[in-house]
Amino acid sequence: MFRGWQKTAINTPAGTVEGIAPVIISASRATDIPAFYADWIMHRLGTGYIKWLNRFNGKSQYVSFEKMRAIVFWTKNAAPMMKHLHELDTREINYYFTYTLNNYEKENLEPNLPLLQQRIDTFKRLSDTIGKGRVVWRFDPLILSSSITVDVLLDRIYGIGQQIRTHTEKLVISFIDINLYKKVRNNLMSAGFEDCKEFAIEDMTKIVKGLQEINKEWNINIASCAEATDLSEFGVQHNKCIDDELMIRQFSHDKELMHFLGYVTPKEGLLSFIDSKGKRTKDLKDLGQRKNCGCVPSKDIGQYDTCVNGCVYCYANTSSRIAQMNYEKHIGSGQFCESILCD
Repeated sequence: MFRGWQKTAINTPAGTVEGIAPVIISASRATDIPAFYADWIMHRLGTGYIKWLNRFNGKSQYVSFEKMRAIVFWTKNAAPMMKHLHELDTREINYYFTYTLNNYEKENLEPNLPLLQQRIDTFKRLSDTIGKGRVVWRFDPLILSSSITVDVLLDRIYGIGQQIRTHTEKLVISFIDINLYKKVRNNLMSAGFEDCKEFAIEDMTKIVKGLQEINKEWNINIASCAEATDLSEFGVQHNKCIDDELMIRQFSHDKELMHFLGYVTPKEGLLSFIDSKGKRTKDLKDLGQRKNCGCVPSKDIGQYDTCVNGCVYCYANTSSRIAQMNYEKHIGSGQFCESILCD
């Protein structure tokens, strides 16, 4: 059972502070670090730590990179991060990307993103650089309304997939949760999507049946993110965005990471996470995530209200205005602060 990250002492300009030393960093569920804070994260990796602010109690937490063995980057536009990939490799940092490519251009639901074709081209360039097994495609969230029907969604997924199917090994989908996140519903209604609705079982079934048919041509893995509904009969598995199985395939050379993940080396020299009795050697469910999330533990270093992609359906921003202000505060300062939210 995972019992929390190791504590450590961190030297800062203000003195020595206590922090945590996670093995896996998530960058980030809360904001698009590769798109907006690529230079910042690289500077902080060189410094050796960051300061993270808890949005619930306002308290700060220091996070050291001394034990870090992997970073999972979440993004909708990896272009600003591309120039740093060589440095990550030189530092021998294990990393992969979960890269969201949606097509809501007609509805302007992602107003501050580059054109879709530019993002597709970046996706392909990233895959060509680091390998398709380390670039996971997300179409997330799937949004349903009178104008965005199941058939429209399938057409749009197919249109993107036809361009990148040889540049990834997995597609991850999720169905929008407008009942779970009140501000998501409010933001959609403010943007004129009053008829946006939750997916009924029949809608989900039609989507995954359509994807199953499409995948006869693509032959990639398809998974759902944090969905309670079992869609495995249609070839859609439960996903892990922070994915130990992906890490074992891509980073098996890193013995420290493998030890943390509970992978053992049997006599025949193969790596396994199953013991002689057929049980996992470690229970690594991330208890800090939703019940149906399959992720293994990581420390997310992003901050709410700092992403300026402007996605109408976003749950991580109180408002686009606050996000823009915080972004300008960081970029305009000309300094690499300890936190994305500058002091």
